[in-house]
Amino acid sequence: MTMCPIKSVSQMNHEEINTEDNDSTVKQFVLLGFSDLPNLQGFLFVVFSIIYIIILFGNSLIIIITRADPALQKPMYFFLANFSSLEICYVSVTLPRILFSIWTQNRSISLLDCATQLCFFLILGTTECLLLAVMAYDRYMAICNPLLYPLIMNPKKCIRLIAGSWLSGIPVQIGQTCQIFSLHFCNCNQISHFFCDIPPIIKLACGDTSKHELSVYIVVTFVAAVPFMLILASYRKIISTILRLPTVTGRAKAFSTCSSHLLAVVLFYGSASLTYLRPKSDHSAAMDRLLSLFYTIVTPMFNPIIYSLRNKEVIAAVRKLLLKTMRHRFT
Repeated sequence: MTMCPIKSVSQMNHEEINTEDNDSTVKQFVLLGFSDLPNLQGFLFVVFSIIYIIILFGNSLIIIITRADPALQKPMYFFLANFSSLEICYVSVTLPRILFSIWTQNRSISLLDCATQLCFFLILGTTECLLLAVMAYDRYMAICNPLLYPLIMNPKKCIRLIAGSWLSGIPVQIGQTCQIFSLHFCNCNQISHFFCDIPPIIKLACGDTSKHELSVYIVVTFVAAVPFMLILASYRKIISTILRLPTVTGRAKAFSTCSSHLLAVVLFYGSASLTYLRPKSDHSAAMDRLLSLFYTIVTPMFNPIIYSLRNKEVIAAVRKLLLKTMRHRFT
């Protein structure tokens, strides 16, 4: 049985501690989040608010320019627009709740709300894994089969790939969420995290959870490791093809079209795999929170910057949009 850490009155309001004295079944959870930093609550609220605005603005800008600029009507930018939409949805599952908890100091969350947050978080995380694999496949076709690229990556196929990425994870992760919340939670309801995630929730379960942990590893392998293997296979072919290009300029141009996507893959998979695939004995609440910040908040914030600064076509489209906006304003 997992015992709750002792919290001082300054760290936790009396009404938020919902450990039932007369009933061993937990009715709601308490997301401890950053309650161990009472003097930084205002600072954290400002920082997270700025990050959320940057994420919304940056990804929305990419969506707008990829739809509005005729020069960006290509499969690569169609996938990028969907990726930016995904990032907005992904961060909106967790960050508004974090801001609400910091602002109100009310950290309680019902089991249903917690399950809903976890389910959407897992579905969108699966979508991100699949979409990153689709984007790698697109780059593979563009570089390794340039003559067939327009024929193979036609609009109908692009839509099918996007639909598959968005929908494939839904049944798997609904089942995963139901399995996690079929566990019996007793005596402790304090989640040492800033959102409902699998590792800290399983820690609160009574009895043997080894079968559920094995199930989590299997699902993670299926929805994350398989797309990652496809990404690696695509880039093995891509790098092999680029190195055979006759000119340095050609090789540099080919590498530049892949570098943004590759950096996004490293940021997302690096932090997520350290969170979910580490041995149970190596888990700590502080480290889990730090790693989770990277793939839930930091990566969605940096992705628009990564794709904008390393892509000349995107930069040109942004300049064109800004000039157009300024002309309309002053005329």
